[in-house]
Amino acid sequence: MAALPPYRPKQLSLGPLEREILQIVWQLGCVSVKMVHDRILADPDRELAYTSVTTVLNRLTKKGWLRCNKQGRSFTWEALISQHQATALHSYEQLNQFLAVSNPDVVAAFADNLDQTSVEQLEAIAAKLRAVRQAREDGSCTS
Repeated sequence: MAALPPYRPKQLSLGPLEREILQIVWQLGCVSVKMVHDRILADPDRELAYTSVTTVLNRLTKKGWLRCNKQGRSFTWEALISQHQATALHSYEQLNQFLAVSNPDVVAAFADNLDQTSVEQLEAIAAKLRAVRQAREDGSCTS
């Protein structure tokens, strides 16, 4: 069972351009402003200033999503967490927000409307949780 990543960005919320640029960073790995700008402008219907890419990369760095590396006179950026880890963090946050409703009737109504496949997935998740917790108590690890 995959755990949440040990590192967590300072701010999880991202705007549309931030999400798009983060996707490009995940695809390319270590990027320069030019690499990201060229990738966006590969779409003939898009226009975006080079300086806007720089601003967004710096904003993602401040939010804790990217690390900026200076190499001579140039800068490169790389993601601090993987796309898979980001999905896990977002899912965790959404689940916590849903459960924070604190009204059992709302949660029960939601659960009552799940289809059979969803119920089977929840049962599989519950079984996995029981196994992980039992393994933790026994002092062993499972994945």
